[in-house]
Formats: sequence, structure tokens, C-alpha cells
Amino acid sequence: MQTPNAPADAAPPPADEPLARARRSVADGWDRLLHWWGREVAGTVDQVAVIETRRAECALSARYLLMTCMSAGIAILGLIQGSAAVVIGAMLLSPLMDPIMGVGFALAIGDYKWLRQSARSLAVGTLVAILFTALVVWASPLQTITSEIASRTRPSLLDLGVAIFSSVAGAYAMIRGRLGTIVGVAIATALMPPLAVVGFGLATLNATVFWGALFLFVTNLTAIALTATAMARLYGFSASLSDKQTRMQTVLIIAAFIALSVPLFLSLRQIVWEAQATRQATATVEEVFGGRATISQLAPSFDAEPMQVSATVFTPQIVGEAEQQAERLLTERLGREVDVTLTQVRVGSSAQAQEEAQLAAARSAEAEAAAQAADIAERLSLLAGVPVDAVTVDRARRRAMVRARPLDGASLAAYFELERRIDATEPEWDIRLTPPLRPLPSVTFERGEGGDAALQPTTQGQQALELIGWAQQRTGVPVRLSGPAETVAAAGSVLAGQGAEVLAAAEGGSGPVSASWTTGE
Repeated sequence: MQTPNAPADAAPPPADEPLARARRSVADGWDRLLHWWGREVAGTVDQVAVIETRRAECALSARYLLMTCMSAGIAILGLIQGSAAVVIGAMLLSPLMDPIMGVGFALAIGDYKWLRQSARSLAVGTLVAILFTALVVWASPLQTITSEIASRTRPSLLDLGVAIFSSVAGAYAMIRGRLGTIVGVAIATALMPPLAVVGFGLATLNATVFWGALFLFVTNLTAIALTATAMARLYGFSASLSDKQTRMQTVLIIAAFIALSVPLFLSLRQIVWEAQATRQATATVEEVFGGRATISQLAPSFDAEPMQVSATVFTPQIVGEAEQQAERLLTERLGREVDVTLTQVRVGSSAQAQEEAQLAAARSAEAEAAAQAADIAERLSLLAGVPVDAVTVDRARRRAMVRARPLDGASLAAYFELERRIDATEPEWDIRLTPPLRPLPSVTFERGEGGDAALQPTTQGQQALELIGWAQQRTGVPVRLSGPAETVAAAGSVLAGQGAEVLAAAEGGSGPVSASWTTGE
């Protein structure tokens, strides 16, 4: 039998068939990957055990509150001292990671009872940490913003990245039972130090510090919780979520990260600009001196208007109008008015001579600082009537404190005047002289013109209030006010505005307000 010939111009396969085969291949590969992940990775996780462990760690207990307070106390003391090692110790003690992870896992499985429990523990722990650190700062004589505190008031996109990567590691460790990793995660996420700085801002009424540190804490908290949710879902923790809930959860997580990223990106952009401006200032000053000078201690101030740049320059030849040239060039390059202050020190032309001059200047500055501190300590010891070693001098923070010995015939006003005089001679130092508990002055008031005018302290009364407020803050002993109700309330309001701690005891009649210590001498 004869076989018919096939048509010579057979139709080619559809043009989209290779693309369809590629799509099917990708889909099959993805299905195999998901099957392998579910069987070999997620399937090996004991979800019940992980959930029970995480749930138990999220309970609000006396141990949780105690460890929160201890961690907060260590953190704020380390921050005030500027000690990174002490701050790291506070991070290791902090129990806040547990309820935050609990929030993430509860969101992943849709267990809203667990979510409420974790959120409650987190909220109470956060509030306790802030109030406890505020109390410590309020009671502490050291309330200077250190570099450790300042570094936690400007969160950036980099902080969000650290929180995400740390949360991935923490969630993995909790899921796979590698709890030793949590130590490193606790250090990296740094949950407690920002809260301690929030308490510092609250105690010192510094809104910039308060809100900056609070934003950093919220950034870390949100990033850790949402990343933990994503990790838990990746490992199959989805007991009671429908497909619609899963899609909505994914959208909310992405939206939250975007909402955090925008302000953090703006903050990072400002930090990058400041770093570039500092490098530009250094390069400009070097250009003004023809590249033959060595720049030391260049210090830009970006918050000032105009922007301030100061530096010490070791140069083989003094350059006239160097500041004017640097100001003109920097203003053109930065697009912002700049005020430049340069201290020129003439040295030899060799690199070794400049290095030796720089070291000599550093040694000289150190020697001058030591001599100044010793002079302040000696003067304070003479004024307070105590040995020199009884004076506490903190050269790093430029603070000197001493408790005066009771001197015959010396009133509180005399001690106040002694502190004021020595403080006026050292404007860059914080001088604090704690007086003995001498009798407090009475406070007189007068009423302004008109029958309904408010009471105002007289000139003498205003001076008395200033003295009482100063003495209370230096000694830390509360003051009791007594007298007519209206004048006691007025005096208490003025002293509270100064930050003094007062107890009011209103009485009838008229006359001045008397003040006394709440403890005997």
C-alpha cells in the first residue's frame, strides 16, 4: 500500500510554546522546592513545643519586671557614664525580646489571646523601664548627654537593617532550638538602651532626646516583631489563618516596613550628608594651605546657623585670610553659609615635625586640662573647708562636685554665693557645691494692682525662692512649706517649676511662707 507524502510546508509549533514550556518548568521547580522545604525543613520543626515555649516566656511575672528594672538601671548608668561595656551588660539582661517575639509568633498563627498577652507584657515592661530610668536620672547628679546617649537619638535606615537581620537570626534560633544565638541577637538589637534614653529625655525634659530614642525603640520593636512573623510563616506556623488573612498579613507587613523606611531613609540621608560635609571641610582647609598642613581636631556644628567649622592647623607657613578663603569655598561647595574658625600653629615643613607638633599640642592640652581640674579642686576644697581628695572632679564631662563642711556663721546664701563665684570663673564647667542643712528663708508675696490680681513674690521673696530651690536640688532633701493656702500654693508652683521637691502644708491666716527641711540637721 502506498503511503501518502507528508505536506512539504508543515505548520511550525506555536511561537509561545517555548515560553509556556519555560513557565511550566519554573512552576514545577518551584513546586519541588516548596515540597522539599515543607518536608525536609519546616516539617522537622516541633511547632507545638516551640509555641508552648514562646508562650511561657511571654507571661507578665515578678521575675520579668525585676529583670526589666535591673536591665534598665544598668543601661542608664552605663549611658550616663559613657561606658559601652556596661550598656552591653544591660542588653544581655533585658527580657523584652521575649514578648516582642511572642507578638510576632502570635500574629503568624492568628492566636489573638497570645497576642494580647504578649502585647500587655511588652507595654508594661516598656512603661516600667522608662519610669525607672527616669527616676534614676532624676536622682542622679549626672545628667549630661554623653556620646552613648546621643548615638541613640538619631535612628537611620541602617538601624532598621540591623533589627531585621537580628530578628531573622533570633527567630531562627527560637524555631530550631539554638537559644545560644539569642545572646548575640540581644546585643545587636539593643532594645533596652533606647528605652533608657527615653527615660533620660523624660527626666531632663529634653524632647529631642525623648522622641529620637522612642523612634529608635519603635523601629527595633516593629522590625523584630514583623520579621519574626515572616520567619514563623516561612517555617509553617499558620494554624488558623485563611488564605485571605495570609495575603492581608503580608500586605500589612510590607506596608509597615515601607512606613518605617521613609523617615529612616531621610535620617540616613542627613547623616550621610553630614559625613560628606565633614570630609569636604577637611579637604577644603587642606586646599587653602596647599596640602602642606596637618589638620587636628576639626569640629563641625551642623545645628548652628550659619554652620560652624573649627579646626587646629599645623602649618609650616601662616596663611593670611585662610578663614575667609575656607568660608568662601565651603559655602560654594555645600550650598550653605559656613563660619570657619582656624587656629594656625607654625611648625617645621617635614611630616615628622607636624606629627611631633600635633602630639605636643595634644599633650599640652591634656596637661592644661589636668592643671585646670587640679586648680578647681583646690579652690573648691578651700571654699568648702574639706580636703582636696573630698572634691569629685570629672574632667571628661567638666564637672566638679563637693559637699561643704558646716562653717560657723555661714548661711545658705553664703554657700550659694560661693558656688556662683567659682562657677562664674569657669563657664565651661559645671560646679556643684552641696551645702549643709542651714535654716531656709521665708518667702514674702505681694498682690499686683487690682483686687483680683494674682499673688507675686516680692524681690526678696524671689531671691528666697531661688535659694530654696538651689539648696533642695543640691542636697536632695525635700522642703516643707507652711503658711496661708494661697501663698503656699504660689510658692510651691514656683519651686516645682525649678525642679525642686516640696511638701505643702497650708494654714490659715496671713503672712509670709515659711520653709523648712523635712529632716533635722
